[in-house]
Amino acid sequence: MSLLNQYEQQYASLIAEITAHIGRLQQQNNNSERNDLCSKIDASLPEAQELLEQMGLEVRELNPTQRSSFNGKLQVAQAELKRLQAEYRQTKDKQRAQAHNTFTTLDLGDSYEDVTISTDQRQRLLDNSEQIERTGNRLTEGYRVALETEQLGAQVLNDLHHQRETLQGARARLRETNAEISRASRTLNNMMLRAMREKVVLYGVGVCFVVAVGVSIYLTFAPGSSVTS
Repeated sequence: MSLLNQYEQQYASLIAEITAHIGRLQQQNNNSERNDLCSKIDASLPEAQELLEQMGLEVRELNPTQRSSFNGKLQVAQAELKRLQAEYRQTKDKQRAQAHNTFTTLDLGDSYEDVTISTDQRQRLLDNSEQIERTGNRLTEGYRVALETEQLGAQVLNDLHHQRETLQGARARLRETNAEISRASRTLNNMMLRAMREKVVLYGVGVCFVVAVGVSIYLTFAPGSSVTS
């Protein structure tokens, strides 16, 4: 069996399946079943179109006599596919219209219930509005507290900056004081050393004076000096 014949059989089977699905869809009232059938048809229609395109490519490879025969079959198949697509669209449009009419009828029959629901919804909206207002007030209060906290933080930072400058100034003065104390200590040490040296010199002079006086006295009253006299 040639590839073209395989495509032709697959296409015929797929068209029969689509036709059956559309027939079931026209008689179906269950939404779930209708959705399932629509999904199957939506998947099968592009597949049928793709098979037609593959058949067209294969027909181009045939000799002129066979090509003329299969071209006629392709035109018939294309027309059948377009008919099914149109029928499928009409079926879906009809079911949408029926669903809309049913919904309108139910809506008119339940007007009192709708009014009750609207009242309940209005009350819920009022409650939600109050809750939103309370939330907005809390957010405003939180924003105000945040601003106050930010201002307090800025003031604290400013105070800390001034305190830092004060500490740095005190540290600089302390360093100057330490330097002056060091200079004073060195000056005092020099003065003490100078005083000690002067005291040593004074003591030396005193000792020399005492020794000289002693020697003079000794020489004056010594026995040798009396005899000589």
